[in-house]
Amino acid sequence: MNTLLRFFPGRIGGIVTDFITRAGQAFADFHWNDAVDILLLTALLYLFLHFVVNRKSRTLLVGILLFFLTYGVAYLFEFRGVLMIFSSVLSVGVLLLIILFQPELREALEKAGAGALNGIMSFSEQKKKKQVYSTAIDNICRAVDDLSKTKTGALIVIVRTTKLDDIEKTGIRINADVNSFLLRNLFFNKAPLHDGAVIVDEGRIAAAGCLLPLTRRSDVDSDLGTRHRAAIGISETSDAVTIVVSEETGIISVAYDCALVRNFTPESLRTFLMKKVLHTEKAE
Repeated sequence: MNTLLRFFPGRIGGIVTDFITRAGQAFADFHWNDAVDILLLTALLYLFLHFVVNRKSRTLLVGILLFFLTYGVAYLFEFRGVLMIFSSVLSVGVLLLIILFQPELREALEKAGAGALNGIMSFSEQKKKKQVYSTAIDNICRAVDDLSKTKTGALIVIVRTTKLDDIEKTGIRINADVNSFLLRNLFFNKAPLHDGAVIVDEGRIAAAGCLLPLTRRSDVDSDLGTRHRAAIGISETSDAVTIVVSEETGIISVAYDCALVRNFTPESLRTFLMKKVLHTEKAE
């Protein structure tokens, strides 16, 4: 700091003095609504960092940090050409980010809304919801066990906070209770909907025969087929939990948060689903 002050005493000294003056004035004018303002900004920053760091868009954070670091250096050393370009970029940058990362931003807002809704949900409603989901999970695990034993391919997407209405429209509406017998019949290899995905939403089978987006990653194991790539693909654009049964090996896999975990047993699958869908460690 002393070295910088010797080289640029006037500019840096002026910046420090201006900062101290403004900080003192800010504290003098601090009111309760300023505290609320800070809390809201902190919450928004937390949501932003949460969805950026925990998803494929984490590189966005690095890009933004580098952008502002470069801007700060340009401002400090008065690089007029760089400042002019950066000012132009800033005027449209926010709009471009919204367009490019619309799915991720929508997911973050849906998570925030779902969290608030769960907060005001009555105890009886929460208990009823858990019973519905617990029954659905039991039936899914029974069906997956049977499908694995017969090496019948299956793809089951369990919706969490990110709604998949667009995906459901690509298939056939079912709107039925989750039943192991129904699931086995939907994936029977001669059934008309067996190649598509079954969407489970709010503890019910919402649709079947649905088309999922395939992952574009190049590091996916070449032994994995279309179902596994589709499972990873939907995990990249939503927080859904997707179960895959391989028709070649009968291996049970789960795609979640851009990753694929293989070799589940019916028991470990139930434990996993209870934890991720119902947020509980209990599994009997």
